[in-house]
Amino acid sequence: MSRTDPVGAPGPDPSATSAPADPDQPETASIRLGDLLQAFSDPLRRRIVRRLATQGEAGCGDIELPVTRATGSYHFRILRTAGWTHTRRAGRERYLSLRRADLEARFPGLVDALLRADAAERDAPAEPGAPGA
Repeated sequence: MSRTDPVGAPGPDPSATSAPADPDQPETASIRLGDLLQAFSDPLRRRIVRRLATQGEAGCGDIELPVTRATGSYHFRILRTAGWTHTRRAGRERYLSLRRADLEARFPGLVDALLRADAAERDAPAEPGAPGA
């Protein structure tokens, strides 16, 4: 399988060629919509999904997060167990990739729709009286 990166150049989909590093990653047929949506509801996890969707596979340590390493690992696990990400191990490093092909097969159009909705929400002007407005 291959994926298409944001500029349209095809590249390998790591989740199609490597066994998961962790046994708690669900098979494609077992991915549940509620689990995906619940995992995506957290702003930090949306940030991770956006990063993987736009830049492709990344080492866990290469994804800059404003939280401790342990908290980052927790969020990576939530995304993995919901079915958003594939984790592969190379030596001591773990690499994350978005399971775009699996998610598209299971729920066609969902990833792109959620990423568009997330972008629209981030680009919307703050409402008067809202925190931070």
